[in-house]
Amino acid sequence: MLKVENVTKYYGNFKAVDNLSFEVKDGEIFGLLGVNGAGKTTTFRMIMRLIDDYEGTITLDNKPIDYTVTNKIGFLTEERSLLTKLTVKEQILFYGHLKDMKEEEILKKLDYWLDRFEVKEYKDKKIKELSKGNQQKIQFISAIINDPKLLILDEPFSGLDPINIEEFKEVILEFKKKGSTIIFSSHRMDHVEMFCEKLVILLRGKPVIEGYISDIKKQYRKKNIIVIGDIDIKDAKKIDGVVNIEKNANEYIIKIEDESKIQNVFKYISKCKNVTKFVVEEPSLNEIFIAKVGEAYEK
Repeated sequence: MLKVENVTKYYGNFKAVDNLSFEVKDGEIFGLLGVNGAGKTTTFRMIMRLIDDYEGTITLDNKPIDYTVTNKIGFLTEERSLLTKLTVKEQILFYGHLKDMKEEEILKKLDYWLDRFEVKEYKDKKIKELSKGNQQKIQFISAIINDPKLLILDEPFSGLDPINIEEFKEVILEFKKKGSTIIFSSHRMDHVEMFCEKLVILLRGKPVIEGYISDIKKQYRKKNIIVIGDIDIKDAKKIDGVVNIEKNANEYIIKIEDESKIQNVFKYISKCKNVTKFVVEEPSLNEIFIAKVGEAYEK
């Protein structure tokens, strides 16, 4: 289990992280999110012990994170951190040796992952000769080559097409099943919802949203009603409790203040023609993120 307790980090007079606390259990995928400059990268660096002058405590399995623990950590950074003049083999050997792995073990695991991601023909090619997507595969391999106990993934799907995203997803879920502690960060809220049960969203180093995603959605009063049918948007907007209506392909998304307004909308829709769909949905995490972060900015 990873525990971050009452952590605060200053850069001079600037407070980058402000009394942050969260924990991630074994076999759990935790979302650490925020706008640019919110404090995510600083938090990652403190967890990795790349920054150690902070207030508070960070532990992995109840032990302070130091160089006796970092071999158990894998980190995929948002910025491409590959040495482009090295070959794929040289790159992964370099990272494996940093984790005190034996060369025979590194090469065995490298062959497995290259085959798994269908890029084994690139083993002796230089990183700079690879496409952006294939470079991301190599960067991912570098993060998992040591079978990490703690895996930190910052924008892991950058440069990937939908098929390769599914491949990465399968591997991440395998590490979860094995009991790895995983921190996942992305600006794509749909990716976050795909993996994470719990999350923290930071703004100016402080949480503006935290907890289980299911609870966060329940606490957010606004709901969406998805309708397919012949409705008049001008008339529907006059219904008590309707906040806004959006047209999405052949569907209407009717946004309402809270659950108590569902019946108002249903009464109107029941009188419309060709209605084939009326579904009440929780708002997306993206909607909640925009609303809550926007509110916090205005304070």
